[in-house]
Amino acid sequence: MTTTLLRTAAELHARTRAGRRAVVMTMGALHEGHATLVRTAREIAGPDGEVVVTVFVNPLQFGAGEDLDRYPRTLDADLKIAEEAGADAVFAPSVEEVYPGGEPQVRVSAGPMGERLEGATRPGHFDGMLTVVAKLLHLTRPDVAFFGQKDAQQLALIRRMVRDLNFGVEIVAVPTVREADGLALSSRNRYLSARERRTALALSAALFAGRDRHAAQEALRARAREVPATQARAEALSAIGESRAAADAHAVAKAAPGNPAAVRAAARQVLDEAVRLDPPLVLDYLALVDPSDFTEIADDFIGEAVLAVAARVGTTRLIDNLPLTFGTLGAAS
Repeated sequence: MTTTLLRTAAELHARTRAGRRAVVMTMGALHEGHATLVRTAREIAGPDGEVVVTVFVNPLQFGAGEDLDRYPRTLDADLKIAEEAGADAVFAPSVEEVYPGGEPQVRVSAGPMGERLEGATRPGHFDGMLTVVAKLLHLTRPDVAFFGQKDAQQLALIRRMVRDLNFGVEIVAVPTVREADGLALSSRNRYLSARERRTALALSAALFAGRDRHAAQEALRARAREVPATQARAEALSAIGESRAAADAHAVAKAAPGNPAAVRAAARQVLDEAVRLDPPLVLDYLALVDPSDFTEIADDFIGEAVLAVAARVGTTRLIDNLPLTFGTLGAAS
């Protein structure tokens, strides 16, 4: 397959369409995470469909002092990765093509959800992100668009925009791709020195600690509910090495599903230790939120949640997250 490089929307619109058009939006500097998105799009679009990868570094979503100027621009390498992953075309427009009148006067507002977590740290970021996603959806006219779960708040806001503003496009989420050591793939990882990378591993380690704590809690409650008598329940829990839970097995069985506070504490312990590393990890936030609005969940929460973290290592800011499920819907995902 030969991937065609397109620079204008007119060139893209002139292409003959047979099946469904699937779009993967990127800011370039493609890596295996992006390639996974493209391969997923190729599979869903099918042999008769068309997969288009957009490469556009959007100035609207970079704030003052952020890395717009040094953000990696590697179009030749991006073309090769997109082609190997199965893309039919790469749409790499200029800033003038996307914003022909200069910075747009009318923009998409992310609303209250866009002011939390990433939005609080980067004011206006999500307004710029949603504006360019809306523009690119209009310019590429896809049937389905693919986004990574690594940018969980971005994904939630795009889904909300598509639903609230009646965009006729299906949004598909693709799981986060990680390197062998657990670090989530990101174009910004290339900024990390070897020592900084060792510190950065605390982000994923914290998430895994929270996930493991959550899974242990759910397993305890499931085991406790299987044993009818309080004494027998305590003995069963003690047999699997949970002496503290065994001391009050009845409370464990009757407690609300999951324990968000314990999940947060397990993750925070890892992050607190990383503050003492060289170089240190500088935490922006650790949050356990409802993905529908990105507010913190209560201790009696039941349903899907997102454990999210953001931190700086040196001059590089990284984000990561894991989905969790509390209560009757199951254990950690």
